Amino acid sequence: MINRKRFLRLCAAALSLGLVTEAAQAQEFTFRLHHFLPSQATLWTHVLDPWAAEVEEKSGGRIAIQKFPAMQLGGTPPELIDQAIDGTADIVLTIAGYTPGRFPRTEVFELPFMMENSNAEATSRAYWKLAQETMQEDFSQFHLLGTWVHGPGLIHSKSPIEEVADLNGVKLRAPTRTTNMLFSSLGATPIGMPVPAVPEALSQGVIDATVIPWEVTASLRIAELVDNHTEFGDESLYTTAFLFAMNKDAYDKLPDDLKKVIDDASGLEFSARSGRAMQEQDAPARIIAEDRGNNIIELTPEQVASWKEASQPTIDAWVAEMDGKGLDGTGLLARARELISENQ
Repeated sequence: MINRKRFLRLCAAALSLGLVTEAAQAQEFTFRLHHFLPSQATLWTHVLDPWAAEVEEKSGGRIAIQKFPAMQLGGTPPELIDQAIDGTADIVLTIAGYTPGRFPRTEVFELPFMMENSNAEATSRAYWKLAQETMQEDFSQFHLLGTWVHGPGLIHSKSPIEEVADLNGVKLRAPTRTTNMLFSSLGATPIGMPVPAVPEALSQGVIDATVIPWEVTASLRIAELVDNHTEFGDESLYTTAFLFAMNKDAYDKLPDDLKKVIDDASGLEFSARSGRAMQEQDAPARIIAEDRGNNIIELTPEQVASWKEASQPTIDAWVAEMDGKGLDGTGLLARARELISENQ
């Protein structure tokens, strides 16, 4: 005869087994989310983690998101978009410019001083809208979940940089083809590399400077590796175009109600929130540099004007290149500026 304690243990075990079985049955779809930054980075804590939590909750647990930061599924950051296409990962967050020339229309948002009022939320909203208008062909191999930009890009350097001439001979990491064009024209020696490689490159003297927004400096500890940070007042020297993409087969196999869960968590408003979330984390990261006593160079409006004048040839060259390829660079630039202004 089973005693009372043994009976209760058996009941608890049966209940636990039932709950586990129910949970397993509830998780009908498990998707692997892959990204290049560590789990403590803003893009995880303020963008990807909340997105995944919303999808899991709104799906009633039928969708599970497995998160793989810092390239844990293998490969290199420039390979992320192909991982989303071939199914190595189900969902990826990457930078469009990590595969130069592949998403040329996205580059319009990375042109110098493009982001009006340094407003990443408005620019991200404009990016999504322009993507829907003109970039469907570019993104046809995957299901697009989001497009956004980070806050104002600035220069972090070992030696102070105030004037354009201070860039002469500086080995500088830039994130994309467009920013490489810019800094090459300004006299620097651009060295392209994914952002996770920046700390080692700075510490080993491979580069003298890097351009990234403030918020990225926190997770990469950039304030410990350089002493100078050059800001451009209310202007944004540049920004970077992100792509949040899902494997088409993974999306297409979902029933309509779960497609709606994914769609509701993604798209225009999600893109705008993501840009805002990244920019909101600029201030805490800047405080780290302040507390270390680093030299934060705040350029005057007159100094910024000289940088804008020196940057104009990069814009002109990009427009001419796109026009020459039949991509209507003139129209893209005008429409992007219009959308950014409309969404302020």
